[in-house]
Amino acid sequence: MDFLRPASWEEALAAKAEHPTAVPIAGGTDVMVEINFDHRRPAHLLDLNRVADLYEWEAAAEDGDTLRLGAAVPYTRIMEHLRTELPGLALASHTVASPQIRNRGSVGGNLGTASPAGDAHPALLAAGADVEAASVRGTRLIPIDDFYTGVKRNALAPDELIRAVRIRKADGPQQFSKVGTRNAMVIAVCAFGVALHPRTRTVRTGIGSAAPTPVRARAAEEFLNAALDEGGLWDSGKAIPPSALKQFAQLCAAACNPIDDVRGTADYRRHAVGVMARRTLTWTWESYRGTRRTSEGVA
Repeated sequence: MDFLRPASWEEALAAKAEHPTAVPIAGGTDVMVEINFDHRRPAHLLDLNRVADLYEWEAAAEDGDTLRLGAAVPYTRIMEHLRTELPGLALASHTVASPQIRNRGSVGGNLGTASPAGDAHPALLAAGADVEAASVRGTRLIPIDDFYTGVKRNALAPDELIRAVRIRKADGPQQFSKVGTRNAMVIAVCAFGVALHPRTRTVRTGIGSAAPTPVRARAAEEFLNAALDEGGLWDSGKAIPPSALKQFAQLCAAACNPIDDVRGTADYRRHAVGVMARRTLTWTWESYRGTRRTSEGVA
């Protein structure tokens, strides 16, 4: 196994072009596990630790409301510095393994591995992120909805690397929930993310570890968007009717396509996703109602 250690982004892209099967490594929290258990033996490892801008974030040049998050920014820094701008992702970051792994693991690593159980995926789907992929041929943005192509497969070309993730700063409450056998060092049995987008008056979801890929509950979103609009709830700030909460939860559960494995049964995963969908929607909507009441009181 050869170890490639570029000193710059340009050198990294050149190395990936020359060795398309090279496996990128920054935190190594997924890759090293596979290598240690001899599940993977790549010919080349591409160490990105010296590429400094992968560890930074900034407002996107063309849109001040969008944050450009470097692929190697560790979960700990998201929790500490981006809780306001990316609340759903910050909540998901809290559930990642142990403090040591949160200090090294990153969203870019989650995306590169593309495991359906990755903790960042539901939050990215709910937020409506874009993945910035680059090669010596140029840079392109891949909508998060198109990024996951199969079990541990993604839409990257062989010569591409993930440089950043672009996420609009939250304009409404976001939530994340995860079911596991314990609170730390555990792979999700299933996970759920939801984000309210008052600016566009839409709701987006994300489901993890309950289908071959991370997925959105699109039918549930369409139902809820219509219910909120028809009931005038965005303007009135009234509570969502229990019948609508129940229907939303059922549609989220129906969006799953899980399997039975050592962590849980398919039936349990569907049930748990429905429960998490109802609870997280209740939490986010109550937060939205509270914000409206506060702003109206100030006015």
